[in-house]
Amino acid sequence: MCLHQTLRAAHRIAEGGPLSRPAPRSRSTAAGVRGGPRLRPAPPHVTRSDMVSPPPGAGAAAAAAAPAGLRVGPAPRPLMGSRGHLGPSGNGGPGEGESGEARKLQEGRVARGKRRKGKGKAGAGQGGRGSGAEGKPEPQKAKEAAGLGIEAGARAGPGEEGEGGGSVEEGARRFTRGDEGSSEAGKEAKGRDDGRKEEWRVRTGRREDARPGRAQGRVRQARGRTAGAGAAMAAEVEEEEAAARESAGRPAAGPALWRLPEELLLLICSYLDMRALGRLAQVCRWLRRFTSCDLLWRRIARASLNSGFTRLGTDLMASVPVKERVKVSQNWRMGRCREGILMKWRCSQMPWMQLEGDSLYISQANFILAYQFRPDGASLNRQPLGVFAGHDEDVCHFVLANSHIISAGGDGKIGVHKIHSTFTVKYSAHEQEVNCVDCKGGIIVSGSRDRTAKVWPLASGRLGQCLHTIQTEDRVWSIAISPLLSSFVTGTACCGHFSPLRIWDLNSGQLMTHLGSDFPPGAGVLDVMYESPSTLLSCGYDTYVRYWDLRVSVRKCVMEWEEPHDSTLYCLQTDGNHLLATGSSYYGVVRLWDRRQRACLHAFPLTSTPLSSPVYCLRFTTKHLYAALSYNLHVLDFQNP
Repeated sequence: MCLHQTLRAAHRIAEGGPLSRPAPRSRSTAAGVRGGPRLRPAPPHVTRSDMVSPPPGAGAAAAAAAPAGLRVGPAPRPLMGSRGHLGPSGNGGPGEGESGEARKLQEGRVARGKRRKGKGKAGAGQGGRGSGAEGKPEPQKAKEAAGLGIEAGARAGPGEEGEGGGSVEEGARRFTRGDEGSSEAGKEAKGRDDGRKEEWRVRTGRREDARPGRAQGRVRQARGRTAGAGAAMAAEVEEEEAAARESAGRPAAGPALWRLPEELLLLICSYLDMRALGRLAQVCRWLRRFTSCDLLWRRIARASLNSGFTRLGTDLMASVPVKERVKVSQNWRMGRCREGILMKWRCSQMPWMQLEGDSLYISQANFILAYQFRPDGASLNRQPLGVFAGHDEDVCHFVLANSHIISAGGDGKIGVHKIHSTFTVKYSAHEQEVNCVDCKGGIIVSGSRDRTAKVWPLASGRLGQCLHTIQTEDRVWSIAISPLLSSFVTGTACCGHFSPLRIWDLNSGQLMTHLGSDFPPGAGVLDVMYESPSTLLSCGYDTYVRYWDLRVSVRKCVMEWEEPHDSTLYCLQTDGNHLLATGSSYYGVVRLWDRRQRACLHAFPLTSTPLSSPVYCLRFTTKHLYAALSYNLHVLDFQNP
């Protein structure tokens, strides 16, 4: 009789029950096991000792130990949760006794078959969930320890206890305790697999139940995702707006001055200068936003150079923040700019140019080319927008009016070109070259070297019909129409005994008045322009820029600025307020003047000595200045110096 039969007999005798053979084992699929031998768990009355062959000589020791009162009672069956977790353990740990040992051994073997997933949890408390410091099962060491204990108990015999355990009972207990870690790890693995299998069955059942409405469910899910995304985006926008309002809100703490109404604060801060407003903007975010208001900077801008405001306070660039314009204006005042070349010509030219929006129109020989500025304003697109031709000789002068280009040529003809079409008309106007032309209100006036000035209509049915011919008795270099469309002024070569500046009635062609009385002979006027109906500017061979106010006097100018190097002034341009720019005849010098001062503010020589050239024409915006010379078109960038 083997050891396990002896133990069973002793147990039955002690309990007073009948002796019976253990139930036969059958093969079945172990739940949650992938690969390896699949065994059905043993019945609870089969113990671990039923599956281990005893060592030789252990039968007698067991028979002697049976009458000594060896009791191996059935252990309570471990409780399992719905997802395979272990129930509460007893005092001796989960699964101690006959009914639990076979199950532990079986699950330990299953766990060993799943080495890649068999990571036990640390901690060996009363429940005994692992063996070792890290909680990893060590079944081989447990088996060796159990075997040593059983052998020591068999050698000790009845009434003796060896050092390794002293009895068969203690040897079996050591075997059981040594294998608790591996069996518990197996139980956890089995519990997890059972739970996964149960969850898979539930999911499969749900999918099978939901198959008829799967398409509808997908549509609802997509709609839910779309609605969720829209709600999330709306929430983000609301958060950003709230943050912006919070950052732009007034400071909660501070002087009582900030709690005043905004209108009063604007009135108070409007008396601050530019430096004080800049320092105030560094206090907090709300004050930075508040001090960026255009109303606070308007007064400062009107006193600045080239800020987009006229002398009467008209804002010519309402789309640009006033504060930004004031910043660029400081570069004009300090002379900070970056020089560049937009175009070059192979032969010497006498170019003329005009600006309109983001386009530049410039004459080259007998053509007028239109180019578009790039966004930085300091460069041009290489391909021209349009080419306007029609003259047999060089274009001397041209203006833009009513979507038309009116040009004056050295061939004595006037050309009329539509900007956005190919319409071009030219007609003979003078016997010699036409030096200047102007157009306003549908009226064209022209001046020529033949000592005449003529008035022409712009109407399409009357092109080429001269309205008035005026004998100026001198060569006409410049001409301009009054903003009131009631008169025009001519600038002549000053070769006679009369003033080179004379004003003529536009409707009748009669002389109205002449300006100045102290012009020296040869002080011809090369450029003249109206700034307002009663004020105008002129410059020319006498090296002076003169400012005339017809309301004060026609005999003497109210202000004049002299070119320091005694150079002829070919052209001039003004911002309508305080800035004045002139182009000299030597070295391509461009000068900036503050009309509130007598002296020149800054000078920019654009050519060297070998390539000395007059500045034939110049134009500027609030950010850039363009100057046309004999060989190049230059730009001065004041926005990015």
